[in-house]
Amino acid sequence: MKRIYIYVITAFALLAGACSDNNLNDDAPVVPATPDIVIPEGAAEGELLIKFVPEMTEILDRTMKTRAAGASTRSGIPSTDEVLSILGAYDFERVFPVDVRTEEKSREAGLHLWYLVRFDKNTDLKEAMERLSGLGEISKLQINPAIQRAYNPKKKPVPVSEAALNRMRTRAAADNGFKFNDALLPHQWGYINRGVYDFATEKAPAIVGSDVNCEEAWELCTGDPEIIVAVLDEGVMYTHEDLTANMWVNEKEQVGSDQDNDGNGYKGDRYGYNFVKDNGNISWQAAEDTGHGTHVAGTIAAVNGNNKGVCGIAGGDGTKKGVRIMSCQVFDGDGQVRMVNEARAIKYAADNGAVILQCSWGYNSAYSNPMQGYMPGPATDEEWAKSYPLEKEALDYFIHNAGSPNGVIEGGLAIFASGNEYSYMSSYPAAYEGCISVASIAADYTPSSFSNYGAEVDFCAPGGDSEYHCVPGEDTDGNDVSIAQGMILSTLVVEGKQAYGYNEGTSMACPHVSGVAALGLSYALQQRRHFKAQEFINLMKQTAREVDSYYKGYKTYYYLHNSPGWSATKMDLPSYRGKMGKLVDAGALLRAIAGSGSDMKIPNLYVGTGKTVKIDLRRYFLNGEELTYECTINDTSKAVATFEGTVMTVKGVVTGMTNATLKTSGGKEQSFTITIRNNANDNGWM
Repeated sequence: MKRIYIYVITAFALLAGACSDNNLNDDAPVVPATPDIVIPEGAAEGELLIKFVPEMTEILDRTMKTRAAGASTRSGIPSTDEVLSILGAYDFERVFPVDVRTEEKSREAGLHLWYLVRFDKNTDLKEAMERLSGLGEISKLQINPAIQRAYNPKKKPVPVSEAALNRMRTRAAADNGFKFNDALLPHQWGYINRGVYDFATEKAPAIVGSDVNCEEAWELCTGDPEIIVAVLDEGVMYTHEDLTANMWVNEKEQVGSDQDNDGNGYKGDRYGYNFVKDNGNISWQAAEDTGHGTHVAGTIAAVNGNNKGVCGIAGGDGTKKGVRIMSCQVFDGDGQVRMVNEARAIKYAADNGAVILQCSWGYNSAYSNPMQGYMPGPATDEEWAKSYPLEKEALDYFIHNAGSPNGVIEGGLAIFASGNEYSYMSSYPAAYEGCISVASIAADYTPSSFSNYGAEVDFCAPGGDSEYHCVPGEDTDGNDVSIAQGMILSTLVVEGKQAYGYNEGTSMACPHVSGVAALGLSYALQQRRHFKAQEFINLMKQTAREVDSYYKGYKTYYYLHNSPGWSATKMDLPSYRGKMGKLVDAGALLRAIAGSGSDMKIPNLYVGTGKTVKIDLRRYFLNGEELTYECTINDTSKAVATFEGTVMTVKGVVTGMTNATLKTSGGKEQSFTITIRNNANDNGWM
């Protein structure tokens, strides 16, 4: 019986070639199929995902330009169309819609070569794969599975009653000894663990410091709205009182609109996009929804200092906003995305400004126990890449193309839960070397009774453990609260209405790491430090705390039940040493940022002839708002620069290119290039 909130994609066998990061030369044709091809349960009827070789680009572009709508009945490649005709194909569309802002990057990564082909639902997929795999024009081929929840959605999180909330608000009205007076902050032990909680019994006491050290970090930074975290999950309740101020908003779009006003390929995506229903209506009202996405979002960016509910790790301070949450909805009621839309969600996040991908889902661990109902997932990077090439390429795109070389981070952080099968290997995609895998700990540093662990795990973080910190009891309203002991408290949705409540799992540990990463990047932005993605991951690891010293003897817990009257299970703690990663530490990370990374760099500028582009220089220099600036352009016949405060305006005179040097009153100097074009889009940089 699955008991923790984590998701799994139904495993399936595929015939596909391995892929590599942004390398079109590796797109060799697939090996011809064999009669042993098996199409497992979960494959979309009459659908296949196909990647063509780069040489087909011109033909495909020409075909798609002449199509009447988003799909075509032909590819324009004679041999492929002949096979598709035999198979009865009727719909042929590019997987990733064109976004003019990022199309060049998409092509460099080879993502423009992926297509979704739909046949008659009675088409034999095995025959289709056998026929198509023999074509030299095709480099990769896979079915289109659905992402499945690996928990029973009828088992809901534990909400905090209104009466309990009122009592907590009354207590919080006085000075509670914490930085913020948000009513529930003293119960968020994952942020600040002082060792005193209702579940602090002799059996399972909380230990001071078993947290992500927000108390120290918040003295330096509480978040910055330029940092965007994409939550791939159930829809985030963007109207929640503790989230709405920190939601990402696409100002050009309106919810429910059938117009793509910003030209990114998605209509009405004001707060993100519903990839299940393929529209901009983020939802959380379905009876089957658990509030999971809203719970995760609250851990990262619930508004701090508003005297309401909970705090977020990077939620601001009540006067200044925190990091922003972009909702990329991949579950909606009892509906879920198929892999084609999962990949679209990942790329959407990168193309629309997110630098952190928060993913509390994945396959089951390769070593999960089938006797407990788990279907084991991939065991190696190679197996995963061969089975799920589209998923891997979408993640690689995010990892390599999110952020900016002139921003706080170049590349993106893909952060995944390790899984909840009590297995000695992380699940995929968390285990992929390009992703960050997060295991879960209880309030005394020990591994949560459900958490996956292994050499692939990068970090651990508070995820709760009700079967360890289990103290039967009732609140004053007569509600059973024993299951909530030791769990993670955050924002929630209950029957479509805003609420607060408890949940647990590596799903809850994962947003603790995403929140700390977002807080670190916020402080790096304020310190005008720049990092490559791997540099920042390395710094997170260098500043994280070891937990192995706590792993001695045995931990007793109650597996798959909630009463100490049942027989206890013993966990051999020494076997976890070196397999839980390190405990992410927000305070230590922020202290290390000022002396790490590199200076922010002024971008090379692109401007149209006779047009201007503006750039605010204060974002590239520490205390930049207090400095004055001087710019020397080598060839003023091509471009000229003027200043208004910290804003530099560059005007293009004639086409060409010239170098420029900027000097500040603080003694800093940077050089950059100005390119003047007749058709430049005047957005300032590529």
